[in-house]
Amino acid sequence: MRAIDILDLYFIENRSRIMDIASFLDRIDRYEGAEEAKADFRYQAFLRILDITREATQDRAKAVQVALSDPTAEPLESAVGMKAYGAWKGAAK
Repeated sequence: MRAIDILDLYFIENRSRIMDIASFLDRIDRYEGAEEAKADFRYQAFLRILDITREATQDRAKAVQVALSDPTAEPLESAVGMKAYGAWKGAAK
């Protein structure tokens, strides 16, 4: 299989995904509290991973996974009451 075959096969599927992402960002812009949402660590992480997908030349999936992950190695004393957010809050600047 050649790269052009991958493009032919998956372009429409991924075009749809990009449209979903653009709609998600537009939706945040339209609602009250947009600035608060944009300051949230998850939104900031989202913007970082968009940059990673555009700027990286290889291993984009790995780079995105690392950017969203908690890099700390120390286990928590307890995870009771905690929930997954899909992004690491500690990465927020």
